[in-house]
Amino acid sequence: METNHRPLKEIANEIRSDWKNVGYGAKPYLDAMSTLQSINDNYYADSARSIICYFLGNAQYWRGETAKRIKIELNKMLE
Repeated sequence: METNHRPLKEIANEIRSDWKNVGYGAKPYLDAMSTLQSINDNYYADSARSIICYFLGNAQYWRGETAKRIKIELNKMLE
């Protein structure tokens, strides 16, 4: 069940404002997240859940306090 999570497109906007040179592996998933509202949405044939997983898997070089906080937030959405 979804409980009071921020919209994924809002999270994606915050990521873009913090991560100036988004890694090429994470960029397509960040682009997809920019179109999604919730973890229950789909981006073409991919679920928002899989988009988040792929983004997190490709965002290992995004660091800092904002990165840490948002990665925790996204992982909590996956629980």
